[in-house]
Amino acid sequence: MKRVVGIGGIFFKAADPDKLRAWYREHLGMEPDPYGGVVFDSNASEDPTKPAQTVWSLFPSDTKYFNPSSAAFMINYRVEDLDKLLQQLRSEGVGVDDRVEEYEYGRFAWIMDPEGNRIELWEPGTPSQRKPRQ
Repeated sequence: MKRVVGIGGIFFKAADPDKLRAWYREHLGMEPDPYGGVVFDSNASEDPTKPAQTVWSLFPSDTKYFNPSSAAFMINYRVEDLDKLLQQLRSEGVGVDDRVEEYEYGRFAWIMDPEGNRIELWEPGTPSQRKPRQ
């Protein structure tokens, strides 16, 4: 029997949850349910060729990867069109890191939310670009 079969949720504290929830709704299109959370249903994918992986990973406590955030976490969100989203976020005044990194498994960019949390945006590579996870 597997003890853990996936990520059930991500929960973190906010100084002003309502204000931060509104920012995520406005800039990332994350519409909260009546309880204030956002549910991503990976079984309802309209294109089964697109990946729906969720990665759980630990970083050393002195990592610089989350900088300039001082938070002990960083959330990665899958996106469909990274370039289009970054252009839209810039036009909305969101702080967007100038760097975009590309790998065989996708493209990555970073933004900051109003409470200083670094957010990683991931546009997965196409199935032909991806290697299966071992």
